[in-house]
Amino acid sequence: MSGTYRDLKAWQTAMDMVRSVYRHTQAFPREETYGLTIQLRRAAVSIASNIAEGKGRSSDKELLHFLSNAKGSLFEVETQVMIAGSLGYLTHSQSEDLLSQTAEVGRLLNGLMKAFRNVPAAQSRNS
Repeated sequence: MSGTYRDLKAWQTAMDMVRSVYRHTQAFPREETYGLTIQLRRAAVSIASNIAEGKGRSSDKELLHFLSNAKGSLFEVETQVMIAGSLGYLTHSQSEDLLSQTAEVGRLLNGLMKAFRNVPAAQSRNS
């Protein structure tokens, strides 16, 4: 797959989600600044960062490793959004918005991972 990480729809959508996470966490209680706020923000940033780092690696195996890391961070964001919603830090609408975005990023990541798992060796980026 040619192009840079910036061309990947998964990365673009993850970046949109990062902006949403930052926007929604601005109103979290001050005592959560070094707790849930920072955890949620770091996990969201990690998704886009791992997609970019994986795309910059030299093999499909390495790319899949970083996409897998991104997927793990995605599950962190999902869980932390549910926690923030249950604590009343996010409105129902905000929670649903973020969970919808995580679902979309997850679908895109799964598709990307599937595409690279099914690339024949002769078509691999290392050939």
